[in-house]
Amino acid sequence: MSAFFIETITSVHHWTHRLFSFRTTRDPSFRFVNGQFVMIGLEVDGKPLLRAYSMASANHETFLEFLSIKVPEGPLTSRLQHVKIGDKLLVGRKPTGTLVHDNLVPGGRLYMFGTGTGLAPFMSLVQDPETYEKFDKVIIVHGVRDVAELAYRDLLSRDLAADETMGEFVAGKLLYYPTVTREAFEHTGRVTDLVRSKKLTDDLGLPPLSPVEDRVMLCGSPAMLAEMRQIVEGLGFEEGSANAPATFVIEKAFVEK
Repeated sequence: MSAFFIETITSVHHWTHRLFSFRTTRDPSFRFVNGQFVMIGLEVDGKPLLRAYSMASANHETFLEFLSIKVPEGPLTSRLQHVKIGDKLLVGRKPTGTLVHDNLVPGGRLYMFGTGTGLAPFMSLVQDPETYEKFDKVIIVHGVRDVAELAYRDLLSRDLAADETMGEFVAGKLLYYPTVTREAFEHTGRVTDLVRSKKLTDDLGLPPLSPVEDRVMLCGSPAMLAEMRQIVEGLGFEEGSANAPATFVIEKAFVEK
């Protein structure tokens, strides 16, 4: 058996000159847990060229969706950004990742902190009814440079609540906090600064982050991950894993190239 499924691109959406998302077919035998990532790529010179990408689609969907940056010199993304409907994509058979419910102990509020394409795994989680069954509040914080890079903004701020299936789950539970660093916007500033100053929780009308009630998931730039780790560990949060669930989890394998 091949190590890859060969899927077909079914749609492509270019959010900005640096950001795009795309959907593919999904083999019925491909199973994953919401929040996981998988190796995907293209065949180049007869060999697979692969990078880790989180599924942005929920595991109950019949398609796969991925969110990607465009890097002109990137070995994979310099090619991937030009895919069109009908093109083929290699999808690995072994999804994995730390951003899953089972790696956290029960808590009242779930915070998902993402920057850039680090939003992707949280998109699958916020479209998962189980997320709302496990937590009283689900807060998704997305930090970007420019307003146009707030991918899925309409879905998170409006469409999920109006969805026939998901509406009843997200009602009164899902809080979306987008923040921008290079333009005027309703929320501005780096995610880490907003957390450290408590402006984030004040704006949301919630108490400051605490490992007693809150659980945290982190995915984004290496700088944000390092700083947020320092912040939450300083507050008493402990990193969880499949073997030892705890109060925060961090994903280091999202695509950068």
